[in-house]
Amino acid sequence: MNPVSSNPPSDGTSGNGSPSFRPLYQQIKALITQSLQSGEWKPGELMPSEVELAARFKVSQGTVRKAIDELAAENLVVRRQGKGTFVATHHEERAHFRFLKLMPDEGVPHHPDNRIVEVKRIRAPAEVARLLELKSGDAVVYIKRVQSFDGAPTILEELWLPGQLFKGLTAERLVEYKGPMYGLFESEFGTRMIRATEKIRAVGADSAAAEYLQVLEGTPLLCAERVSFTYGDKAVELRRGLYLTAKHHYQNELS
Repeated sequence: MNPVSSNPPSDGTSGNGSPSFRPLYQQIKALITQSLQSGEWKPGELMPSEVELAARFKVSQGTVRKAIDELAAENLVVRRQGKGTFVATHHEERAHFRFLKLMPDEGVPHHPDNRIVEVKRIRAPAEVARLLELKSGDAVVYIKRVQSFDGAPTILEELWLPGQLFKGLTAERLVEYKGPMYGLFESEFGTRMIRATEKIRAVGADSAAAEYLQVLEGTPLLCAERVSFTYGDKAVELRRGLYLTAKHHYQNELS
């Protein structure tokens, strides 16, 4: 590997070969992210030490440490005292609640029970294609599920996933898999969700939502539309959730 200064990551140049003006640690962060994206180090795997990475990229250990600090803050890697730095995985207990934001008003947060209503391959509607950066009519996997807490239906979710990335995803595989859905996407389809954007609004339950959630039509619900992205800011999931908040609240941490 050439020294970083003579081989800056492609997304840090002006496109005509001129050098990057980003801080060196950010260039190292981009190079490490490229290695994560290419699968050089798999989710859950121990990464090379800071000393090894510093030698590889021909920079100081402090520069590598600063890059790792940012990756850890973004939940891409996990530091474990005395053990080293590991690639983050959706299978870790701490990761389960990063994307599940509905918390009980009383008691300890826990995972809902899932009931898969429908899984099918369809042509992407125009709005779905736009949000997932697909061509209108491209294949997507459509999933509808109801999630219940202590037997009470609380979340009605619809998901759209790029058909090319999620070939072979069936209702049977979703039902058989006992971990979090993002864990399945990561381990079986090689797609890791890195970040998400959300829009939240209040809506009244229509007749279909009222039936699934066992409430009266017009009952107030929280509607969250989320687009999740993998490495390189590639959109890989559109999720629309309707949340019943009689005994739960939507919790977000701002930093």
